[in-house]
Amino acid sequence: MAELDIAAGKSRNKKSMYKQKKQSTKVDLTPMVDLGFLLITFFMVTTAWTKPHATNLNMPAKGDPTLIGDSAVISVLAGKENKIFYYNGAMDGALKMGSFGITNYSTQNGIGEIIRQKQLLMDKIHKGGRKELMVLIKISDEADYKNVVGLLDEMLINNVSRYALVDITSEENKLLKEKLQ
Repeated sequence: MAELDIAAGKSRNKKSMYKQKKQSTKVDLTPMVDLGFLLITFFMVTTAWTKPHATNLNMPAKGDPTLIGDSAVISVLAGKENKIFYYNGAMDGALKMGSFGITNYSTQNGIGEIIRQKQLLMDKIHKGGRKELMVLIKISDEADYKNVVGLLDEMLINNVSRYALVDITSEENKLLKEKLQ
């Protein structure tokens, strides 16, 4: 805290009346030092606690492709305006059987709900259950980076252990443009 000492007495001389009184100042810097140490401690602790965490992304190994049954695969095609086209199994069979749909990234009736429904179906019909589910993520040229991150987040949220980022074929790209118009 700052203190000002003012001389207590008044003199009656005319000479002293015109002179300016000298005041001594004394500044206590203890609170300022305390604040400095608190700020240093705060910034050191927050930088130590907020280390960036990266998501592990497993890409398929080079070599022969792995054969998976059509009932265990769902293909997700990210398109423009945050829309997603999905189909179960092979594209031709899914289009003939009507096993496809269009959805978005919403929490209800979005791609997460579709994945959860597929996981429940896998638990009923497959020996390995939901661990056998394979999600193929295919990104079109019209999709944003935000869409890729959104789909990868859905894989983590729904505990999908087998998924892959796969190049979109020209037939799928044509189908995506046709269905999302």
